[in-house]
Amino acid sequence: MGRRIKVVNLVLDSFGSFLGMEKGCIMLRDKHGKTDRYPLFEQEIGEVVLKSGNLVSTGVLTALGFWGIDVVVTTRNGRPIAVLRNLEDDSHVKTRISQYEALKNGKGVHIAKETVLGKVLGQNQVLRKYGLRQLDVMGTKERIEKTEAEDLTSLRYRLTGIEGKCSEHYFKQIFGLFDERLRPEQRHTFHAYDGLNNLFNLAYELLFWKCYRALSKAHLETHLGFMHSLALGKPSLVCDFEELYRYLVDDFLIGCRLNLRPRDFKAKTEVFNDKKGKRIYLNESKTRELTRKIHDYFERKVSVPRIKHGNRQEIESLINEEAMLLASYLRDEKKNWTPRIVELS
Repeated sequence: MGRRIKVVNLVLDSFGSFLGMEKGCIMLRDKHGKTDRYPLFEQEIGEVVLKSGNLVSTGVLTALGFWGIDVVVTTRNGRPIAVLRNLEDDSHVKTRISQYEALKNGKGVHIAKETVLGKVLGQNQVLRKYGLRQLDVMGTKERIEKTEAEDLTSLRYRLTGIEGKCSEHYFKQIFGLFDERLRPEQRHTFHAYDGLNNLFNLAYELLFWKCYRALSKAHLETHLGFMHSLALGKPSLVCDFEELYRYLVDDFLIGCRLNLRPRDFKAKTEVFNDKKGKRIYLNESKTRELTRKIHDYFERKVSVPRIKHGNRQEIESLINEEAMLLASYLRDEKKNWTPRIVELS
């Protein structure tokens, strides 16, 4: 039996880091001159994360593209903004055709309902783990299954109403676990002003990239979703898929709560829609620390059987497998699709 190749993810999270190629090795050097080498034929590079302020050679980008290793470019705060992928990743049109047909043949309805139910089941896992008031899962499941509409657009609206009420209860419960000086009154997503909501938003941005990468690897159209509406520039399928795994990120952040203090956050003056205001974010050093921990968290193993063998797998591989299972369902290779939920303990 041959030696197993170790899979590594390279995250350049410090200013001045350099990524290059040297004698068949990916070379990573930090600003202090410390150099690590990763032979392409001895260690499989899963992905590379570059942050604003890093340096990279065109030679290594060419090698990464040739070998089909995804590269994500993020802001200093860790928000993914661009991706470098191999051109052949978009060559599988059969899956995309099946995905478009799902808008009319009923599969889109099934996927939308399973997505909402999967999100609720995941949220309930968190509530149960921390001894909080749980959701009415059986009643919610029944309402989801009985929801009917003449078209997918109307169905989305009704399902969003169900999901919204569950999420309102959920965040009211879990926000109570954090330092009372950090607690917001409610969950806010885009352009939140308070620090805790922006902390969740940052973590979800990293989850977004994992979901985007998984769906792309499964040759799905990332902008054609079923639960979220279709709009120009909106990766609605990624938004759908992300809902299935937010509870895992929430569990991670709750686990970090005792190390969070108001002094770890800073105010930043911003202008949005011609309005000037102060938004609170995690400071730069804490952001780097949190980002590293989240990347490590996605490599944590959970008790969900792999498709082919093994009773445990990493969270990231679970996300990748689920995307492949969804694609198989759309291509009629599977009769059903029910997302797998991690049981938290």
